[in-house]
Amino acid sequence: MRHVIPGLALLLALLPAPGAVAAAQDEIELEGISIIGNRELPKVLYIVPWKKAELGDLIERPVPSLYDEVLEPVDREVFQRRLKYFRQLNDK
Repeated sequence: MRHVIPGLALLLALLPAPGAVAAAQDEIELEGISIIGNRELPKVLYIVPWKKAELGDLIERPVPSLYDEVLEPVDREVFQRRLKYFRQLNDK
């Protein structure tokens, strides 16, 4: 008797409920949707600003660009001074 009651409870728990079987059979199939545009038009998106942007305040100084320095002529004395400075920094 001790093992019969838990066995019956387990058996009842494993049996499918009638409502669950009915819910599983009620399936709804929906048709898919497809959107087709005009195929003659090019597939391009133009984003045009409608208002002129205002420049904000600079938070930091702009980083100096090396691009402009590459195109400038090199002064020999300035170049020698920079080399001496960088060598002193690297020796420390």
